[in-house]
Amino acid sequence: MQPKKTYLVISALGKDRPGIVNSISKLIVEHGCSIESSRMTVLGGEFASMILIEGKWNALAKIENAIPELEKHLDMVVSFKRTGEREHTKSLIPYAVDVISVDQPGIVHSLASFFASRDINIEDMVTSSYPAPHTGTQMFSVHITIGIPANTHIATLRDEFMDYCDDLNLDSVLEPIKL
Repeated sequence: MQPKKTYLVISALGKDRPGIVNSISKLIVEHGCSIESSRMTVLGGEFASMILIEGKWNALAKIENAIPELEKHLDMVVSFKRTGEREHTKSLIPYAVDVISVDQPGIVHSLASFFASRDINIEDMVTSSYPAPHTGTQMFSVHITIGIPANTHIATLRDEFMDYCDDLNLDSVLEPIKL
């Protein structure tokens, strides 16, 4: 039986500039830990990151103690929280959702409401807006990973989702994730 892994989630937000990932990853590796998963991006002029670190409990404690100095050094807001291993539910089927439309307020909320009303978990989401190539019209794109309960009738869900997107004039795709 393998020992239970210990994790620390670090969130950092601050003005974008070169060297941020280097400083954060250096702190992690110097304490004998590793990055299990991360999301890092530039939003406006700000760099934002969420990092899941795996390591021995005492190494994670040393990282926690080093966070205030890192926060000061990077001039960023850094927060952290201990967490455990994610419980994988075999009864959830992973699907990908891609939606593109003319940009309009409320698209994310509308999609979130559709899935929440069906007890479908949003596990990952990436959104962006961009000007359409020939017209310059502001477009909106969202990629979502969802976990569909195994007892959900997929054909019915797909039909409901496509009708829902047609009503809102959203171009969409709902397809299984190939693992």
